[in-house]
Amino acid sequence: MLLAVTLLATNPISEDCTFDGIALFGDVEVVESFADIRVQIVTSFPDLKVKRVTSFADDCGEWEFVESFGDFTIEFVDSFPDIKIEYVESFPGRR
Repeated sequence: MLLAVTLLATNPISEDCTFDGIALFGDVEVVESFADIRVQIVTSFPDLKVKRVTSFADDCGEWEFVESFGDFTIEFVDSFPDIKIEYVESFPGRR
């Protein structure tokens, strides 16, 4: 029980699905450096479950990948991420 409480308390994503004031849904641009958020892809214990969509990315965890003019930018990293994500087909959102 203590582990579950500790894991919930350490989620860097706020209840309103933001990280440092950035809403975690919408158009996402992948960059190589100077990203708004450093992201690590994991298969267990994510901070956010992400569903890739092709339109209407307006709910928590729904991301539409674009080439330019995204709502925010991400950089994929293998260590020291700001947030950890897991790709899902349904039920995106906070862990």
